Amino acid sequence: MNVLILGATGTLGTALTKKLMTTTKEHLTLFARHADRLKPQARTRIMVGNALERNDLRRALKGQDVVFCAISGKHLPQVANNLVELMPEEKVDRLIFMGAVGIYNEIPDEMDGKDNLVNNQAQLPNRKAVDIIESSNLNYTIIRPGFLRAGKEDDFVLTIKGEKARGYIATVPSLLKFATHLISNDKMYSRRNISITRDLI
Repeated sequence: MNVLILGATGTLGTALTKKLMTTTKEHLTLFARHADRLKPQARTRIMVGNALERNDLRRALKGQDVVFCAISGKHLPQVANNLVELMPEEKVDRLIFMGAVGIYNEIPDEMDGKDNLVNNQAQLPNRKAVDIIESSNLNYTIIRPGFLRAGKEDDFVLTIKGEKARGYIATVPSLLKFATHLISNDKMYSRRNISITRDLI
């Protein structure tokens, strides 16, 4: 299976690449503006490009089975728009898209509500991008992790959109484990919006 990782040089993209290379046989396309800094490996293809540029993204999408978007930042809604428009054209249907817990004000205030959208306008691009993905016909799964920290891979709880989050921190190993399962199973949480956090309740 061919997996495209957008944002492959970031913290999550780098960790996910390592996880997939050591636990699966997937072929990875590592796409980022500074992808030329990456070390070539067997089963990887390195592509320098910008997901805001339609031609770059279209070139990266060709021949892919799964797209994992690990990009963040203020331009994320435009990345989401490009994916929604270009993936069907390139006959790529499966998208795993990173949002953030708090975009629905779902973190209980008594726990730590400062990262809810109502209190943190930096969450607005995450919310707008997720809304764009949810309005598409893609076979998406949206993941909303909390702040990424070291920890154990089984230290997590999942909640669906509309439920209160059980925490505001996510361990990197748990997120990688969940992401790997989603990549290998295109029906798992299809067209669902899921938060993954440590259970702090």
